[in-house]
Amino acid sequence: MNEAGLPLLSLIILLPLPGAIATGVTRNVKLAKKIALAIAGLELILTLIAVHLFNATNSNNFQLVEHYAWIPGLNIEFLVGIDGISVLFLPMSALLTFMAIIASWNSVQHLHRFHFALLLALEGVTIGVFSALDMALFFLFWELTLPPIFFLIGLWGIGPKRRSAAMKYTLFMLFGGVPLLFAIIILAINHAIVVEGSIPQNLSFSLPVLLETPLPDNLQAIVFLLLLCGFAVKAPLIPFHTWLPTAAMEGPTQMTALLTGLKLGVYGILRFTMPLAPSAAVEYSWALGILGAITLVYGALIALQQSNLRRLLAYASVSHVGLVIIGIASLNMQGIQGAIFQLFNFTLVAGSLMLVAGFIQHRLGSTEAVHLGGLAKVMPRLTSFYFLFALASIGVPGTNGFPAELLLIIGALTAHPSLGITALAGAVLSAAYMLSFTRRAFFGPITQTAVNQALDLRPRELALLCVPALLIVVFGFFPNSVLKINQKAVEAWLSRLLDQPVFESNEIASLTATR
Repeated sequence: MNEAGLPLLSLIILLPLPGAIATGVTRNVKLAKKIALAIAGLELILTLIAVHLFNATNSNNFQLVEHYAWIPGLNIEFLVGIDGISVLFLPMSALLTFMAIIASWNSVQHLHRFHFALLLALEGVTIGVFSALDMALFFLFWELTLPPIFFLIGLWGIGPKRRSAAMKYTLFMLFGGVPLLFAIIILAINHAIVVEGSIPQNLSFSLPVLLETPLPDNLQAIVFLLLLCGFAVKAPLIPFHTWLPTAAMEGPTQMTALLTGLKLGVYGILRFTMPLAPSAAVEYSWALGILGAITLVYGALIALQQSNLRRLLAYASVSHVGLVIIGIASLNMQGIQGAIFQLFNFTLVAGSLMLVAGFIQHRLGSTEAVHLGGLAKVMPRLTSFYFLFALASIGVPGTNGFPAELLLIIGALTAHPSLGITALAGAVLSAAYMLSFTRRAFFGPITQTAVNQALDLRPRELALLCVPALLIVVFGFFPNSVLKINQKAVEAWLSRLLDQPVFESNEIASLTATR
């Protein structure tokens, strides 16, 4: 691990907190909005600095590492760092939050300061999830995402059942947190047993230490299933997916953009589930692949039947998660790099599509296809951006979706032909539901008076969508700019699963002592 001289990650994680407080206590609403936007912009700059300082040639090691004593009695630390797998999710989280603040600039009609303060607070804990290297700290950040999302859905939702949707989301996440906590405790106790120490003195929650601590075969399957169950709820995977369409229909679109664009659950599977129980991960990779295939096809088939853009995008998000899980289950270089690339793309593509749906909802009061016919005639700029994002979603060459899906399909075909064929079928279904809805909603005759009077994108909204649109094209033509950052990290990740070294207990004790 390479420790940081400047506490940059701590600054990135903690800066939104005073920003949220300043936003909440400022009496002037316009000033509060400007403070929130300034803090979000500063966060984006700091995350880009972190990417600039990151050494891609050494991406398999954790960098910019900071560790401070937190709960010494349990050996819990404030331990943060980034590697090639996590580094790009920091600026993507900051960018999507920045976009969400701008998108909700005029759409929020009450409790403005509280709304923007919650967005900033959510940004800080989300980046904490991507940066945490202590599993107790990770679990803290994981659970701290619940309060902001609960209030954002419940107070500013656009559906009549928004409070029920907020409660449903919270209950699902609390359910998922239980197996996560059990798995973390099992791993910490196992470390104390391996080093022949005592509890609680020799507990360890440090991810780097736990990765080098052998886990007995009788615990591998238990830890794998517990972690998978916990993260599957957040991903979401079948059958834990029902909260996402509900949140998409009842919650504010800027909040749904964050939920569809930042896949914390899939990141957890990639970061923790697979490498912490490597033998079980390899043994049950076939089951994980089947679960991903079911999620992919089921989500696509349900999306094909939708007449509402927000619900369609929610099921499309579920389907794309299934494709990423297939890539992870392939256990090869193409599949894993494609999975990380696709997670990166979710922020730009899925998040932007949901924001576009929000612009339509704000203007027309509906995203039902029957109310949207002929949008391209009166809103050409919005339609152009939507069409670009839709093409990226289905993986058309020239967009960032193409290299990601190509890698995923190649990885799946290499691992097992049936998974590859399923991934190809998913790509075809993705094109079917996106293009079908586009034809119904954006083309054809105008049948609604509200559509004929709708305003196109405002300058602020136009500038907002230009950023992801530009990045989609850049990464579509230059995918190696993303792939080279995580190459070494992916190689180390695969080596850990496929070439599992056995460590003696005294070696583990020595490694722990150096901490």
